[in-house]
Amino acid sequence: MGTAIVGTAGAGLPGADGVPGLRTVCAAVWALSLALLLALLCARALHWVHHRDQGRAHLLDPSTAPFYGCLAMALTAVGGGALIVGRDWIGVPAAVALDAVLFTAGTLVGLVAAVAIPCLLVVRGGTPSPVWLLPVVAPMVSAALGPLLVPHLPPGQGQRSLLIACLAMFGASLLATLVMLPVVVARLLTSGPLPLVLTPTLFLALGPLGQSTTAAGNFADLAPGVVPVPHAAAGAAVLYGVPVMGFALLWLALAGVLVLRARSRGMGFAMTWWAFTFPVGTCVTGAAGLARHTGLAVFGVLAVALYVLLVAAWAGAAVRTVRGVLSGELLAGPRPALSAPRPVTARTR
Repeated sequence: MGTAIVGTAGAGLPGADGVPGLRTVCAAVWALSLALLLALLCARALHWVHHRDQGRAHLLDPSTAPFYGCLAMALTAVGGGALIVGRDWIGVPAAVALDAVLFTAGTLVGLVAAVAIPCLLVVRGGTPSPVWLLPVVAPMVSAALGPLLVPHLPPGQGQRSLLIACLAMFGASLLATLVMLPVVVARLLTSGPLPLVLTPTLFLALGPLGQSTTAAGNFADLAPGVVPVPHAAAGAAVLYGVPVMGFALLWLALAGVLVLRARSRGMGFAMTWWAFTFPVGTCVTGAAGLARHTGLAVFGVLAVALYVLLVAAWAGAAVRTVRGVLSGELLAGPRPALSAPRPVTARTR
């Protein structure tokens, strides 16, 4: 999903149509994200087949189970990208079919994760971290990307039902985030900074902020022609999106400072670096939506600046991931702990 957002966010930047070759590059990035998704789905399926006990253990572990929210978001993000830029290469009918399949699968997985994983956290406990936001943010991604399918449904009940369902997922995810985020902040204030390897996950809090702003803008674009709502929907999207984007920028600054602090204390590369990508990308699409609805150039400049940050973060994470895979470091299993040397006694002599 971190790769897919690079393509979709770039294609939606203000003035993107006037940049030669940008849309082609974005389509190529989306194609890469589709290939990566298929490869990872196959790898995960093989892992479940051959190591079912480990897969079950991960699913029941409060520290790893929240990452199943990433599966849902990856499916919906790649599916949405098919309609935004992938249609240039595979055609509109194929893009609609692909998005419908991936959106449906991603939404179902996301809704199950949004219920089951918080229940697991309640029953088994664990140390609060921004990773806990992953399962509850998944429905918000569906809420933001679901409206892309609305114009391709028959007018009437189908369009209205999908848009209302997306609005319901918007509310469910937003309220769940408002419950979960204070728990994460309280952990930071009472227990201090996160461990170095988890520090990049602070960027995950940007996901519900940017994605909800994007969803509000998409609702405003489509709702007046689908459901009987006032044409002030665009104004409501602005009234919601501007304050939320302001808080997102505040959190981005806070998370950035803590990441720089962790980096100065020896934070090395880990797969948590991918937390720098998708959440920032949602802020890009949110800022682009505000630029579209307000007509203010400042939001366009903000979207471009955040996109530059997104591309830099994606490049840094991608290069280090490829390097780790080729060297075998990321594929190696955990090293067994060295046993303490036995004391020398008369019997051991």
